Amino acid sequence: MITLLQQTDYLVVLVIGVIVGYLSGLLGKGGSAVSTPALQIFAGVNPFFALASPLPAAITSTISATTVYSKQKLFNRQVIITGALFGVPATLAGAWFSKFLPGETLMILTALFIVSIGGSLLYSFLRKKGGDEEVPCTAASVQSNHTMIVMASLGIGLLSGLLANAGGVLFSSFFIKKLHMPIKQALACSIVLSALLSIPGALAHWWLGHIDWTIALLLSLTAIPSSYLGAKTAVKMKSPLLEKLFACTLIIFGVYDIIYTLWK
Repeated sequence: MITLLQQTDYLVVLVIGVIVGYLSGLLGKGGSAVSTPALQIFAGVNPFFALASPLPAAITSTISATTVYSKQKLFNRQVIITGALFGVPATLAGAWFSKFLPGETLMILTALFIVSIGGSLLYSFLRKKGGDEEVPCTAASVQSNHTMIVMASLGIGLLSGLLANAGGVLFSSFFIKKLHMPIKQALACSIVLSALLSIPGALAHWWLGHIDWTIALLLSLTAIPSSYLGAKTAVKMKSPLLEKLFACTLIIFGVYDIIYTLWK
């Protein structure tokens, strides 16, 4: 324990919690994709602990941001319920398989996928006419795309369990690209699902001994208020700006994860 305290910079962990929490609320994501490499590079956290310790903090930070989005009535209950029903068990399965599969290749492939989604979304957002009216995702749209939502939830849940992240980026990208949700509704739905998928992932990785609860607590302390502020920023921001910010962030995060995975 003394060695761990000497090797880990807990002040840096608190700062990481602030930054990741704000991005979590702003972009509808759990934040594990950013916090895991940041904890290893800047705070000297053991790779096993850096992978899964952000998950409990993702639960608290996403719940904090959810309180902001709920006031705006942006949630689509059908999408959230379907995503949770199929995503949660898939997350448990992915967490169980994580002890058998090497995560490096999977992380690089996921990051490349995120970069491609970000580039595609940025291109479509730049071509989008300023006068286009945003139409919330309707019950009829959800019903007609039910099978696609189920398959996406299973795939995202499996990846979330394997990579010990909340799946928020993948969910929000799917909602925007395939369900044609307005950006704010997509972020609102994805942040609820991030919280729900983080719970089984956290429990599974805790059982596997991958969580340092001191790090998880420190991340939570700073992530809760900062994620609330991030969500407040998102709901006040004009949609065209938020769309471009989201797409650019996907590209940056994806490149960041690729460089980190190859460099470590």
